[in-house]
Amino acid sequence: MKAAAFTTPGPPENLVLTEVDTPEAGEGQVRVWIRAAGVQPFDAAIRQGWEPSMAELTWPRIPGNEFAGVVDQVGKGVTTSEIGDEVLGFTVLRAYAEYIVVSADQVTPKPAEMPWEVAGGLTGGAQTAYNSLDALAVGEGDTLVVHAAAGAVGTIAVQLAKLRGATVIGTASEANQDYLRGLGATPVVYGDGLLDRLREAAPQGIDAALDGAGGAALDASLELVKDRDRIVTLFEHAKAPELGIKTSPAIRTAARLAEIAALYADGKVTVHIRRTFPLAEAAAAHREIETGHGRGKLVLVVNGD
Repeated sequence: MKAAAFTTPGPPENLVLTEVDTPEAGEGQVRVWIRAAGVQPFDAAIRQGWEPSMAELTWPRIPGNEFAGVVDQVGKGVTTSEIGDEVLGFTVLRAYAEYIVVSADQVTPKPAEMPWEVAGGLTGGAQTAYNSLDALAVGEGDTLVVHAAAGAVGTIAVQLAKLRGATVIGTASEANQDYLRGLGATPVVYGDGLLDRLREAAPQGIDAALDGAGGAALDASLELVKDRDRIVTLFEHAKAPELGIKTSPAIRTAARLAEIAALYADGKVTVHIRRTFPLAEAAAAHREIETGHGRGKLVLVVNGD
């Protein structure tokens, strides 16, 4: 099968289309013919040489931790999936490929209303947002600030927090202010004077913060949120312990993914696809994700009709 892989860590150009063995589903597993796979900073970090402890590492190394496609092989003992099922799922690696084998409990049915590119890019950002809001105990009456609110995680976090009854303030570039209003957030522009603008936007105070930007955004969160147990950073992992703040729990489940997919199907959550790339252009997708800017989600289109 074809896969976007690298044999030497380094720049995006090291990620090239190559031929690798097609995997076979074992006991308790399913094989998925991938239609689309999301692109995340997590993937870029792996390409740069990061070796996450939860991953089974082999060479050539294939990034990609979220996908959607069609089940085409079912291992012994699997009762939750059948050949032909349209699913979306999660992994740690190996989603930038024509096929992937995962445990059957790592996929959930794809709603018919959900386009393939949305399904392929939903898992990472949506579950990170959901887990972060749980860690922050965001609920009715809270005022939450979401930094980098126009990104993949921020977009979902804003909408889920609104569904929980929170007032949401989102920080983003000038170009994304109307986008955030459309999601139901009060938009605030990044840059000098951020702290004052946040105070003006929330005269009642800010109860919790989801930091997807680091730097000045995190500094503002530390200044405005009294309880550091209600600050989650997605960016400043090394600083979190010394600051007494949280990072997003690294927990993914098919049940949680199904819940978020149902919200999408019901029209309660929307997903913005910024751009799609063919699998052969995975390096270009990595160059764009590494800019750290942009609205919504980048997705690789792997297999067509």
